[in-house]
Amino acid sequence: MTVTASNYARAENDLYQTEPWATEVLLRHFPVAGLSVWEPAAGNHLMADVLRESGATVLTSDIVTYDRDHDFIWDFLGSTNGNGVVPGAVITNPPYGKGNRDAVRFAELALMRCDGMVALLLTAKFDFGKTRRHLFQDNSRFMAKIALLDRISWAGNGETGTEDHAWYVWGPGTYAQAHMLWGGKS
Repeated sequence: MTVTASNYARAENDLYQTEPWATEVLLRHFPVAGLSVWEPAAGNHLMADVLRESGATVLTSDIVTYDRDHDFIWDFLGSTNGNGVVPGAVITNPPYGKGNRDAVRFAELALMRCDGMVALLLTAKFDFGKTRRHLFQDNSRFMAKIALLDRISWAGNGETGTEDHAWYVWGPGTYAQAHMLWGGKS
């Protein structure tokens, strides 16, 4: 696959809906049945719906309401206290921001707020670079990267995006070695 620049004009609080198959890839490797999951960038709940169908209890929040109401409105990046939520897992497709700075902060806060599993859907090269070593190489909780073999259609129209993505998964314990996994639509 070749990565090409997108001509998409970004807007503040833009909605990037995660196709259900992308969440299903995560769940093939890391089942969530019985877990209490916080989806803090819930958008229109496409990811939350898949998590619920897989047996998780899901709490949703986001910075704004799109078409579906959340359990609460909250800016995950705007506060460091976690809004009192103590989830068993944080699973989301967070905002990336310029240079992935928002995604880095999102990962840091998710790891601070959740002692359980943290799974973030990010660009496939998110783990590259020395400024993120604290999230990967120097983080004993980092346990897996799941590369998506198909590209996501963010607009929901079947047209795939221009970039590759992967799930990054941190666990509740200490892991001596992270695993590299793969998954696609089927």
